[in-house]
Amino acid sequence: MHLAAKPLKIPARLAPVLFAFIMSVTLGGVMSAIITAVNTGFSDGYLTRWLHAYALAFSLAFPSVTFIAPVVWRFVDRNTF
Repeated sequence: MHLAAKPLKIPARLAPVLFAFIMSVTLGGVMSAIITAVNTGFSDGYLTRWLHAYALAFSLAFPSVTFIAPVVWRFVDRNTF
């Protein structure tokens, strides 16, 4: 008998938090990696420098996206048809 794993689901009311988390993880990682590479190059210690930058980026991005995304969605809703 094969038991398939059930997909992990969260309540719909937590969707904005999940959205903010995923956006913060993704964009914080990409942006901090690129900015670290541009500023310091891919020399020795790049990974450590990037992880420090990423920790700062994520800690700022998550609350920013959490509070700014609803404002942006309202703006988009009002200005599209």
